[in-house]
Amino acid sequence: MQAEGVEKMAGKHSNKLIESYVTGRSMRVSGKTYTTDLKIIGDAVKDNWWRREGHRLLSDDIVDILESRPEVLVVGTGYAGNLDIPARLRRDLAERGIRLFSERTAEAVELFNRHRAQNDNVTGAFHLTC
Repeated sequence: MQAEGVEKMAGKHSNKLIESYVTGRSMRVSGKTYTTDLKIIGDAVKDNWWRREGHRLLSDDIVDILESRPEVLVVGTGYAGNLDIPARLRRDLAERGIRLFSERTAEAVELFNRHRAQNDNVTGAFHLTC
């Protein structure tokens, strides 16, 4: 398992934090291009994000997100929508008061940026491929 990289972003909650998503290949965030799955928590980008069960999102995969206590979590499920979010995790998020939005990654980018522009306390977890 690879370690996650962490990079602080310039500026606080810019209006359009995610600048682009090239389907299945890369995401540009605050001037830097990433080619691995990533999470955005506050002003930090954590790349090289690996999930314990690959295409199934579990609480263990987002402990750092849960600890940050966001109001909104946007999950990009890949260009084909292959990342599964089990009902148990959906219930856990709801019980914590976290609104979950899960969409294919291109749509998730737009949702994330919209919430960020509204100054919502939003985090994101993005599967870039399949």
